[in-house]
This record gives sequence, C-alpha cells and structure tokens, in this order.
Amino acid sequence: MLFPAPPPPGDLFEVPDLRGMGLASASERLAGVGLEMGSVDSLQHPSVVAGLVLGQSPLPGQLSRPANPVRVSISTGPQSRSVPDVLGLIEDRARIVLETSGFVVNLDTVESEEPRGRVVSVSPAPGAVVALPSEIRVRLSAGPPVVAMPFVLGLERAAAEMLLDSLGLVVSDVDEVFRFGRDQGIVVEQEPAAETELRRGSSVRLTVGRGGGGGQEQ
Repeated sequence: MLFPAPPPPGDLFEVPDLRGMGLASASERLAGVGLEMGSVDSLQHPSVVAGLVLGQSPLPGQLSRPANPVRVSISTGPQSRSVPDVLGLIEDRARIVLETSGFVVNLDTVESEEPRGRVVSVSPAPGAVVALPSEIRVRLSAGPPVVAMPFVLGLERAAAEMLLDSLGLVVSDVDEVFRFGRDQGIVVEQEPAAETELRRGSSVRLTVGRGGGGGQEQ
C-alpha cells in the first residue's frame, strides 16, 4: 500500500517552479508560499526572452526555509551584434569577417556591373543590430550581364535589328553591299560572330545586301 508523502515541517516550504516567469511574477509566487526572492543574476540565452527566469536555486520541488531566499537567474536575451560592412569584399574575405562575428552566411549571386565575386548587397544591411546567430544573406556579383550574339545571317534587316534590340544589343552600323536576287535586304555579314558573349549595350555591325545597278561589292 502506498502512503502519501508527509507534509513538510512547519518551517519548510516547497519551492515553486519559477522558470519562464518575469521577476515580479516570480516574487509574488514565492511570497504566496512563504518564501522570498534572493539574489538575481543574469545570463545570455539564444531563445529565452530577456527578463524571464532561466534557473533557480533551490530547484523546483525542493524544500527551503524563509530564511534562505531563492536565488534566480534571468535571461538577458540572445547576444546581439551589428552586421559588419563587407560590401565590395571578395567572397572569402566577406565570409571570414561575418562568420568570425558569429553570423551564418547564405550566399547568392546576381548580375552586376561590379567585378565578379565581389559583395554587392547584404541583408540585413551593414550596421543593423541583430541577434546571434542570425543568417546574413550575401549577394555576390556574377559579373556584368552578358548575352550570346545570335546568328542573324539570312534574316531581313528589320527582323535582325528587332532580335538584337530584344537582347539589349545595339546595331551601331549597317553597311550595304550589292547583291543579286534574294539577298537584297538580307543580312549577309555580322560582326561579331554568332555565339560571341557580349555585355548588354554592346555595339553590333551588320552588312545587308542591296539591289540596283552600278553597285560594287565591298
């Protein structure tokens, strides 16, 4: 047969669980069972909100006398730090700076006029104060946007110019050369050659066949 535990002596009281309470609530809880709050220290914690009780001594369920105040530790919240300015740094250097500061680095790339591999943006922004360990999104330059020069030989001039314009390329010069028959109005030469990688805004030169007598092939 099981018997209930005997009640504590008159001068001993069971210590309540104060964890997760604010100081005022914890003090009231102790007073309600005949105990008092003792010394209070603080500790950083990555997830417990600042101001809440993290731990206590004596532990919950232990017996204590009013003459022995209950000591508690409260959270000061997660450690925080400002985001370093790594804009313009190369990938390896930026990663070292951020990781040694306690941050988790998430890399991404984006087309940019900045040199390839340089940091062009950081989120949260440099100088922002965030909790550790927070994830910092770092965008690296993939270099200027480039397109492959299309094959436009055999296209009518208007169609070739429309295609090149849609790719961000500029037809800066159009030469004409005398051609018989079906090559009139058709692109017969292009510069640069097809598949050449070009930055958007680059100039392209076309040569188009023209009809009419007296012309001389260039």
